[in-house]
Amino acid sequence: MTARRRAQEFCEAYGLTMPVLQAPMAGACPPALAAAVADAGGMGAAGVVLDSPQRIAEWSADFRSRSAGPFQLNIWIPDPVADDPARVAAAEEFLGRFGTPGPEQPAAPSFEEQCEAMLEARPRVVSSIMGLFAPDYVERLHAAGIAWFACATTLAEARAAEQAGADAIVAQGLEAGGHRGVFEAERAEATAVGLFALLPHIVDGVEVPVIATGGIADGRAVAAALTLGASAVQVGSALLRSPETGIADAWAASLDGLEPEDTVATRAYSGRLGRATPTRYVRSWEAVDAPAPAPYPHQRALVGRWRKGEPAPAAEVALDRSNHWAGQAAGRSVAAPAADVVTRMWSEAQTLLP
Repeated sequence: MTARRRAQEFCEAYGLTMPVLQAPMAGACPPALAAAVADAGGMGAAGVVLDSPQRIAEWSADFRSRSAGPFQLNIWIPDPVADDPARVAAAEEFLGRFGTPGPEQPAAPSFEEQCEAMLEARPRVVSSIMGLFAPDYVERLHAAGIAWFACATTLAEARAAEQAGADAIVAQGLEAGGHRGVFEAERAEATAVGLFALLPHIVDGVEVPVIATGGIADGRAVAAALTLGASAVQVGSALLRSPETGIADAWAASLDGLEPEDTVATRAYSGRLGRATPTRYVRSWEAVDAPAPAPYPHQRALVGRWRKGEPAPAAEVALDRSNHWAGQAAGRSVAAPAADVVTRMWSEAQTLLP
């Protein structure tokens, strides 16, 4: 099957006119961004790992008030909570150099309640990262006419997802910004494979459609991914500077001129490995006297507390007020409307596909 035909079939299955999906970037996926991508012919998205059921319902309603296009809701599969008091205490002491903490944060939303809220919202797609849904939930998704897209960073993960009932695999290369989607958190550094090595490996090993993500910021990358067997692409960092995304000014500024090799894989924000800009805060966790960040979700909770607290007036390094996630192609992002970004990508790609 030709790349064009494969992409066309995917578009027909999911109500798209271009095989371009917005990445579900938690904290950077307002309804306005998702609607802009959907109205351009792609698929919008929300990362809901931090959202209450009410917020999931509100986001979905807001999206639908703006667009009749398709969208996906994405969630993390929970890790077993890692109890390591010594690491948590060391991370807490290290964070003390940035200021004083605020109060304890509210408990995270219930995963089960979030899953129910996603079902009730009836998106076109519910997607997972860092693991697999339970069989009964997959059955309920399919009974409701909702597709399940599963993120995978290895062929073994992709095959496990296909066997569990996934309708498509999101093949995530190491270039991707934000969190690595590996099923086993401690193996994130050891399973870092570039997209164009990973993609044909997964395409050849599964029967379901594969969506490529990581380092895709222009039509050349879109065409290359489709040529290597992808049915669609998912883009995130390329949209970070679009006005609809609305990220913090400091985060947006950190992307300007960012070289691919300068992005860093760090656990400094959440305890889970993710690719970010090399801010002074992130680099401070690489210092000789720095401890390992606390395991997820303890590190995320600690960073959240310090952001709510008082900064140290004489601190040499300031705590980042937001997570400065960035993929290796983030320096190619432009301050242009999201619809223009994805439309240009697909237009460029079509001129390169046979």
